[in-house]
Amino acid sequence: MRRRLINSTLAVVLVVIAVFGVSLFTIEARSIESSAADRLDSETARLLADVESRIANGDEITDEALRASVPADRFVVIHRPDTEPIRIGQPIDGAVMRSQEAGTHGETVVVEQPRSIVTNEVNRMLTLILVVSLLAVAAALLLAVRQAHRVAAPLLDLAETAERLGSGDPRPRHRRYGVPELDRVADVLDASAERIARMLTAERRLAADASHQLRTPLTALSMRLEEIIATEDRDTVQEEASIALTQVERLTDVVQRLLTNSRDPRLGSAVGFDLDEVVVQQIEEWRPAYRSSGRAIVHSGKPGLRAVGTPGAVSQVLACLVENALMHGTGTVALRTRTAGNQVVIEVTDQGPGVPTELGARVFERTVSGRNSTGLGLAVARDLAEADGGRLELLQGKPPVFALFLSREAESRGAESRGAESREAEG
Repeated sequence: MRRRLINSTLAVVLVVIAVFGVSLFTIEARSIESSAADRLDSETARLLADVESRIANGDEITDEALRASVPADRFVVIHRPDTEPIRIGQPIDGAVMRSQEAGTHGETVVVEQPRSIVTNEVNRMLTLILVVSLLAVAAALLLAVRQAHRVAAPLLDLAETAERLGSGDPRPRHRRYGVPELDRVADVLDASAERIARMLTAERRLAADASHQLRTPLTALSMRLEEIIATEDRDTVQEEASIALTQVERLTDVVQRLLTNSRDPRLGSAVGFDLDEVVVQQIEEWRPAYRSSGRAIVHSGKPGLRAVGTPGAVSQVLACLVENALMHGTGTVALRTRTAGNQVVIEVTDQGPGVPTELGARVFERTVSGRNSTGLGLAVARDLAEADGGRLELLQGKPPVFALFLSREAESRGAESRGAESREAEG
């Protein structure tokens, strides 16, 4: 492209120089020749006037008397009736220019000059035109190279940016070139780079979240399968198999939710559900693991509460909190349900050392962990809670108390108020 720009610019300049240069040369050559002829005629007329003046005054006309009036490179012949021609100067070899004038007394003056005088002047003019043309070509070449570099360099840079995008480096370069069209292309590439970066970040986040969220139900499922293998009682096998099937359904729900959130995190499936069912389900799932660790998991609080959210997501949040308590805590783990205004609260606490003071609320940030873990669990749990319109908070660091806040179902609040009014009436 750079070569094409240079060649096209030079072609245009050469055409312009050829057209205008030839025209200028033709006009100037004719002008030089015409001026030379006019000067020669003027000299002839002046010399004729001198001759007539001498004839009128009766002076003698000789070559010595007229030589001072004739330039050195001229050859003059003066013809008079009944006398020999008078010659001044040396005859000219080669091409000549001639001018002839006749006087009133029958005399004739002929003046000749070498044509080489005109030719030399034309050659000097031609040399000047060629020098100017060469300077113009050189200037055009420099300008063409500069313009080609100005256009080609941004294109090469844009090609490099596109290649970087194609190779998986989505960092926008934010380079502009002062050319509106190229700047527009750069804007589009930067916007594409930002979109690709967001997509890659979302894909990596989905992969990390999926690996973490799938680990918990898979761990619980493996524990159930181990229980089935370890027992020979048919009733126990059926019970454990039923719980395992429930966990498989929960695992399917987790996968579906991950896929849904990856397409559009705004899509939700919040419904009213019985909070006790979710809490009891988590206790039943994790009891074997706690039993094998010599620890207990208990449930207390206000029964019969109904919340608004996604049961699968709430199960995931509680599973994360219970698993953290199993891995990092000590003693009995307690799940307590209560109400707080128009919200229901599920608190998870244990008797361990809790969250380090230097971490505090940062424990919910990704990659932040005080126990050499991935640091994803609580971050994912908080995202799941917020997706349902709730929130996950650390109420107390030592001993640790994590609380999941969810909206109460409006109907349950109404039923509770009606129950309170009926109890007052009975009283």
